Parts: sequence; C-alpha cells; structure tokens
Amino acid sequence: MLDNFNLLVQRDPQNALLVASEQWKQALFQAEVISPEHDGREIKNIVITGMGGSALAGLILKKWLENKINLPIEINRNYTLPKSVSKNTLVIASSYSGNTEESISALNQAIEIGAQVTTISSHGKMEEIARKNEIAHVKLPTGLQPRMAVIYNFRALTKILVNFGIISNEKHEEIEHYADFLRKESESWVANISTERNYAKQLALYSAGRSAVFLSSSEFSPLAYKWKISWNENAKNVSFYNEYPEFNHNEFIGWSSHPVEKLFAIFNLRSNLDHPRVQKRFEISDRLLSGKRPAARNIELKGSTYLEQVLWGSILADFVSIYLAILNNVNPTPVELIEKLKVELVK
Repeated sequence: MLDNFNLLVQRDPQNALLVASEQWKQALFQAEVISPEHDGREIKNIVITGMGGSALAGLILKKWLENKINLPIEINRNYTLPKSVSKNTLVIASSYSGNTEESISALNQAIEIGAQVTTISSHGKMEEIARKNEIAHVKLPTGLQPRMAVIYNFRALTKILVNFGIISNEKHEEIEHYADFLRKESESWVANISTERNYAKQLALYSAGRSAVFLSSSEFSPLAYKWKISWNENAKNVSFYNEYPEFNHNEFIGWSSHPVEKLFAIFNLRSNLDHPRVQKRFEISDRLLSGKRPAARNIELKGSTYLEQVLWGSILADFVSIYLAILNNVNPTPVELIEKLKVELVK
C-alpha cells in the first residue's frame, strides 16, 4: 500500500511527506535576533515557556546543555511562570504561530516581572508584543505545523543564547555540521523508496492498528516525547512514552498483569551513548517481560553525538507517523480538533 504513489498523493494532499523530507534544511537556518541589545545584567537561570513542538525544542536544548553550562534551564508549559523567575531570569517565550494563549500569558507576566525577555515566533501576537516592547525576537519561517518546525525552533534558541553570552557561536553552529548526514538519511525514507528498502515505511506497517509506547533513556526522553507528538498529531493515534531507569520503578510492573494480548507497539529508542546500566536495564526488562507484553522493537539511533542522534530520530518520527496516517486513511497535516478547541476557548 505504501508504495502506491497515487494513494500517497490522495491521502497526503498537503504533502506532509515533502515537508518531512526537507526538515534537514532547517539545520542550516540562519536565525537572526531582532532588537538584540540588552543591558548585560547577570543571568542566573533560564526559563523557556511554550507548548507542544515549541516546548520540545526547549526540552532538547535542556538535555543537550545540562552538563555544559552552569545555569539551570526550566521548561514551562503553563499560563503562569514559576516563582523562580526574577529580573535575573532569561525568559524565552516560544510559539510557532505566535498566538498560543498559554505562551502569551506567560510572556506578559515575564514583562511585568521585569525579567530579561526574548521571543520566538513566525508571526502573530507574540511578534507584535516583542516589537512594541523592543524585546529581542527571532522570526521563524512560516507555513509549517509547529511539530514540523522543531529544528527551526532549536536554531532560534541557540542563537538567543549566543546573543546573551550563554553559549559560544561555535555551539550554535554545531547543528549545521549535521545537515548533510540528515539529508542523506532522509533520502532513504522518501515516498519513492520501496517498502523493502524504506525503514520508515517498515516501522509504520509494524505499528498499524496498535497504540504505540516509546521508551528511551532519560537523556533521550525529549526524543521519545517527539515520537509521541508525531504519533498524536500526524497519525491521529494515541501513544505514550516513558524513560529508563524510571520505567523500572512503576510501569514495568503494569505490563505484568492480564490480559497477555495487548494491542500495543513497543519501541525502544536505543543509543550507544546511553549509560551502561540503562543499556542493561533495556535488555533485562525486555527479557523479564517476554510473554507479558508485545516484544519491543529496537530503533538504534544513528549519529556520532547526542544532538545528531536526536535530530535523526526526530525526522524519522515524522516520516513514520505520516506513513502511519496514510495507513489510517487520515490527512497527516491538519489538527482540526485542536482548532475547534481554540474556537471554543474564545467564546
């Protein structure tokens, strides 16, 4: 079915597969900070406030930098900011559309507190607020679903951190070195590559008709969350994620009860960078759960660094979930129920 080009066109009318195939180009996005001037105050902590795909870029950044900088990074997914926010906090408000109400609310609170505030959006109210208040702002390219703009968002975040002297420009440019690798890998997942040779199509076929569970190490939990997001929004399927070693302290037992036949597709997102004890936990858990849950399918992350592996896995997640949407006979691009919710919320 997934090698039927006419069917792919019919069920993917907005060409989400093309969007996925071009995500590698986002690694080369030349983010520009508008109104970059600031007063040079000491930054004691960083809060990134956003929802969905906008928050995801922050989660990746946090894991990537947590052993590289001394400043704590907190991801805020709410209308209000944590009490830790002060004038010495760098608050980065991120909303791809620029109109996410939770992010706008938190942004306004940050301005009231007098924090060092910056924004990221493609347009919308957030851009207007930034312009009015002369706040540092990075404008993203328009025309995408937020979940497909994570790498753009990540590039914007690192550029902002360079602007405030938190990381070096060399760290910001690191992602550019992965573009060619990501392009070559993406080419093996596109529509005209047959299922026999297309890893993304194979994973989609394996998943069809089952709810997915994505398991990773704590370090790669943002990637597991990305797979969940893609499953939910592209394939319109319920999915779940968890991380090791926490998995072994609760959910592990949940799989041991009846019924034995469970309609789940279990995916282990495995990395050679995982802690050796975590790697052992993956193996022992799979063995002890044999016969109590469906056998887990390992996805071995490719790349030589943490960031390269996360980006590889992120793009693969979109390809697989788009193919799954096609198998589900749903359009992978629109999120109509979310749009209906937004309409109801303004009434």
